[in-house]
Amino acid sequence: MKQKSVFLLVLTSLAAAGGNGVLPVSVWYGGGKARAPMLEPEPRARKEQWRADIRKIRELGFRTFRCWVDWASAEPEPGRYDFSTLDVLLELAEEEGMRVFVQVYMDSAPEWVGRKHPDSLFVSSNGQAVQPESSPGYCRDHPGVRSADNAFYRALARHASRSRALLGWDLWSEPHVINWANPTYIPNPEFCFCANTKRRFRQWLRKKYGSLEALNRAWYRRYGSWEEVEPNRLSTILSYTDYIDWKMFIADKLGEDLRERYEAVKAGAPEAVATSHAAGVGLFASPHWWEGQSDDWTMARQVDYYGTSFYPKHSAFVDRDPVWRGALLDFTRSFGFGEGRRGFVIGELQAGSGAIALNASPEVTADDLRIWAWSALARGAKGIHFYAFYPMSTGYEAGGFGMIHLDGTVTERAREAGRFAQTVARHEKLLLEARPPRAEVAVVYNPLAHFVGGRQRQTAYGGPQGEVAGIERDSLLGVYKAFWPENVPVDFVHAGALSADALRQYRLVYLPYPPMLPSYLGGVLREYVRGGGHLVAEARAGWNSEAGRASEIIPGMGLHEVFGAREASVETAPGGRTALLFEGGFRVRARWFREVLEPLGGKVAARFEDGAVAAVESSFGKGKALLVGSYPSAAYHSTPDEDARRWFVSLLDWAGVKKPLLAEGGVEARWLEAGTRRIVFVFNHGRETRQVRLRWQDGGDWLIEDLITGGAGQAEFPLPGKGVRVLVFAPE
Repeated sequence: MKQKSVFLLVLTSLAAAGGNGVLPVSVWYGGGKARAPMLEPEPRARKEQWRADIRKIRELGFRTFRCWVDWASAEPEPGRYDFSTLDVLLELAEEEGMRVFVQVYMDSAPEWVGRKHPDSLFVSSNGQAVQPESSPGYCRDHPGVRSADNAFYRALARHASRSRALLGWDLWSEPHVINWANPTYIPNPEFCFCANTKRRFRQWLRKKYGSLEALNRAWYRRYGSWEEVEPNRLSTILSYTDYIDWKMFIADKLGEDLRERYEAVKAGAPEAVATSHAAGVGLFASPHWWEGQSDDWTMARQVDYYGTSFYPKHSAFVDRDPVWRGALLDFTRSFGFGEGRRGFVIGELQAGSGAIALNASPEVTADDLRIWAWSALARGAKGIHFYAFYPMSTGYEAGGFGMIHLDGTVTERAREAGRFAQTVARHEKLLLEARPPRAEVAVVYNPLAHFVGGRQRQTAYGGPQGEVAGIERDSLLGVYKAFWPENVPVDFVHAGALSADALRQYRLVYLPYPPMLPSYLGGVLREYVRGGGHLVAEARAGWNSEAGRASEIIPGMGLHEVFGAREASVETAPGGRTALLFEGGFRVRARWFREVLEPLGGKVAARFEDGAVAAVESSFGKGKALLVGSYPSAAYHSTPDEDARRWFVSLLDWAGVKKPLLAEGGVEARWLEAGTRRIVFVFNHGRETRQVRLRWQDGGDWLIEDLITGGAGQAEFPLPGKGVRVLVFAPE
């Protein structure tokens, strides 16, 4: 057993090192015009029709396509597997010199699961069970469902691994407790409250608290046995520790479920790379969501690569700007490369204009696909999968998201995507080796921020991919937006998994909207600043702990000593808006709280317009800390202005942040490092040609190659509107 485990570990490491030496750029194609997760009938009879499609995909420039398997079709009876569609596609891939990535859909579960396990239905918080209608399947917390689920993955892996064309898997598309099913007949649904999930929750609580007595103290309860413990359903005036525990459990259990599926496929196909991808990363999501929200850092620990869907023009009224796109990709890069991991994948990259019922997105052009794809690669993506080859043929997304037309007519955006795939293939080894540069700026991502007030503080729905519309998102986006034009690498770091050692690489750590923090973080931030770091925190830092308990002094967790200040008073500013007057003449707008500070050894750095102290700067150990009595990051997202931009940029100088690459011309410039070489990606997001000049601050003489054309490159060049230039700088 020990030898087998070591062998599996070695093969898994090889797979994680880059998918068997392949950086897949694929397009979703499941055989004919069926939309995922549906399949066309009689696959063997359609083989030659599908061959024509696959040849068209190959001729465009792709070496990989991404098909899918759904549980309902592939296991029509318990233990009898039917992988006939996959078999035909794998045969075609081998015959046409292609590779295959397989998406696994378990939400389309066979009806026999429900007949065999009638107590496996998903149950909402009001006790109402959901009868599946192709989705969302059955609750995996049921032991029988879990066993069948794992057995299916093992059988699929054993079967598909016989083919040389198999490259890898996506084990779970857009993980939630339930997927792609909205029970509109249930008011305010929330999942899952079935007996099996409650049993699993109690086990989680036993592990966390150790005893029923400790749980009773934490929740302010008088339970006499573990069987009495129930998940939170109410909003009460007394405590909401139970609610936070419930949502943290949901995130943990989703991670455990993904890991089980990973281990199941690795047992059958250890050499195939195994991935998964989120619907929308935590930057835009909320742990409050009724479907059951996953945590990106937790999920990324479970597979070779974790990533995201990327739909900049998903549907009507959605056309995301370069900052939004950059924030999503840098957030994904942060968890993809965090904790020593090797990268991330774009599980779904929008390939055509979106549609939801009568809502149609802005047009998706060849320029869009070029910029979107290279933007992902500029952050170090190790796989990009365009969704989809044909538009959706059925459902409320019918007509949307296709790279070509439904009648088979090839579009210019398909040709552009194919050219991108060809370029990546030519430079695959270099791009697999490439890693993002070491960032000196960190923005703290803190899921607990959503829980201030418990269920009272639910977050408003804001977009087709489950995007939140709240101060939590706005604060993270605001900081990123302010730093974005400087082309300075910015990492997002997870508040639940930090140490002083992990923060040591950063000259500047920015803590936006921090009214609830994990208790341990106070000590981590204290040691970071003491060791020479520069910390900026916004209003009411650490007001609440992860148990929802208020601190006696704010900032909490001992941070008042680090900042040399404490809260003297606080109020919601009139209209939720205020302004801070900083030294240097900056008038910085801010949102929500007006927190008046009392210096405790720190010096006043800003005042509100009535003269009250609004910000305090202090020295602590070898470092410095700045406490700001409102939320300027959120305000900068919604109402950016020049004073606020200059103030944010001044923080880079305050902390001594270096700017390795200077890019003149109003362009975006990002880079990756591969040994001594630097791969620079330059984007002109405007419509007019811009004159670009690139300059490395550390000097040096460079040989420059244009990666796309293969010719010589220059550090100064005109870049047409919507243009992309990729240059490889190698030291002479």
